[in-house]
Amino acid sequence: MSERIIPITDARRIKPLPELGISKAGTSGATDGLVADTLGRKLRDLRISVTDRCNFRCVYCMPKEIFGPDYKYLARSDLLSFEEIIRLVRVFRRHGIQKVRLTGGEPLLRRNLERLITDLSALGTVEQPLDITLTTNGSLLAKKARALREAGLTRITVSLDSLDDETFRAMNDVDFPVSDVLEGIDAALAAGLAPVKVNMVVKRGVNDHHVVAMAKRFKGTGCIVRFIEYMDVGASNGWRMDDVVPSAEIVRRINAEMPLEQADPHYRGEVAERWLHADGSGEIGVISSVTQAFCRDCNRARLSTDGMLYTCLFASQGYDLRTLIRNGTSDDGIAEAIARLWSVRDDRYSEIRTAETAKARKVEMSYIGG
Repeated sequence: MSERIIPITDARRIKPLPELGISKAGTSGATDGLVADTLGRKLRDLRISVTDRCNFRCVYCMPKEIFGPDYKYLARSDLLSFEEIIRLVRVFRRHGIQKVRLTGGEPLLRRNLERLITDLSALGTVEQPLDITLTTNGSLLAKKARALREAGLTRITVSLDSLDDETFRAMNDVDFPVSDVLEGIDAALAAGLAPVKVNMVVKRGVNDHHVVAMAKRFKGTGCIVRFIEYMDVGASNGWRMDDVVPSAEIVRRINAEMPLEQADPHYRGEVAERWLHADGSGEIGVISSVTQAFCRDCNRARLSTDGMLYTCLFASQGYDLRTLIRNGTSDDGIAEAIARLWSVRDDRYSEIRTAETAKARKVEMSYIGG
């Protein structure tokens, strides 16, 4: 039987409640209001992994050699229930969370996900709207797009690494056709989930020769393609710097055939650098975590499927919020824990990345989402 490569207990260095000096009732007063970390970054964005399962075996995320038929996924009892997720989001809202992104694994594999979205939508108010988004591989989107929109989903992001069917089937490694993902994108647009963001992870020698074709395909369609530098997330994808295609190179390639003009970000902390098509037919984005680190503006926290809080995509240490929920800790106590954890955050992995840190054991992207 294959071992779980998600680090557990010691490897994950989970810090339980007593070590953090936090009471179940919450007594420090740090239970409400915006909270900033040691670099002044405020907590605004929460990404929630709703399942550690996926029906793809993308080579840069869940390679078959590790995530094979015998791989042990989390037991149902280990997963946060929808009620527990709602409770945590409600507490996070007390610290200014404005956006929730549902991820996985493949989030559309989580049964009755529409019910969770409906309940999340109810947390938003006119004074404090809540932006609810979701990232999917698109395999089930054609069937679910309208129901997701009706449940209250605000926007959607679809991962699509190539338009070439042979390349796409090789990258998802389960022989899934690109046409089905394109059908899902069309369904999302028809359901009113526009603009649909399409994420392409670019790996040199694998799919980088399809960058221009991707930009052309979605130009003027209401979709925004975002080209993502291949990152050293986790320990299972065999990352090498030689595999990275710098975003500056991607922009040059596209600009040579379709003139681009750089645009300002929509808000501080936006991860994608925006480029508009000069003819006004839309935009593309590039996410440059490797060559142009944006750590100093990062305002995202990540909640794993089993309730561990991670303050960085490249983290090796998680904080156990599930135990707080299940041991009788009050909302004030949980809010205090979140405030304390965020206030000591000093993560800036991408800014200090070296050959050695890239080899360090880190939590897998399939466990906490991208």
